[in-house]
Amino acid sequence: MQIHSAKFVSSNSEVAKCPSGHLPEYAFIGRSNVGKSSLINMLTARKGLAKTSATPGKTQVINHFIINDNWYLVDLPGYGYAKVSQASRVRFSAMIEKYLQQRSNLVCTFVLIDIRHEPQTNDMDFMGWMLEQQLPFAMIFTKADKLSKTAAAKAVAHYTELTLQYWAEMPPLFISSSETGQGREEILSYIESLNQLSKQNK
Repeated sequence: MQIHSAKFVSSNSEVAKCPSGHLPEYAFIGRSNVGKSSLINMLTARKGLAKTSATPGKTQVINHFIINDNWYLVDLPGYGYAKVSQASRVRFSAMIEKYLQQRSNLVCTFVLIDIRHEPQTNDMDFMGWMLEQQLPFAMIFTKADKLSKTAAAKAVAHYTELTLQYWAEMPPLFISSSETGQGREEILSYIESLNQLSKQNK
């Protein structure tokens, strides 16, 4: 897939105010320091599209971007950032759950995982909830440039081995680096294939 245009559409704290659901959309979510904004900028080849920050937890609303005028990329608030107040965590959680459960045009949610770490409780809890709700998702391992190719492959294999103790099968997964562009073609090709299926099923 070639990205010809990528434009910010809106930021909303209420699901009802999100753009009308006439186009397929793909959400990105993960721990608040997983490198989500950098990944979005890498995928769209637009350096400043999603605002990156040295302060984790900066995304606090649902951000919609329209890609090639035919699908939405959605930047969701991160989770697991301890310095956000309990009230804010509860509000973000309710907003995210409502969005994921109610957006009928949401095709897939990409859950971002830092490849350098063992499975984290909040990541596993979130993906477990997605499975319970029967909501489709894929995993993107980020920051692969921080490890050698061999170490990255071993990390993913180890993660897979551990999670298959609880899951019947693994969702689609991708290894990425915002620094090198690794995974960009594979992720965009996956989105393109889902867009084609979405058109066929209409």
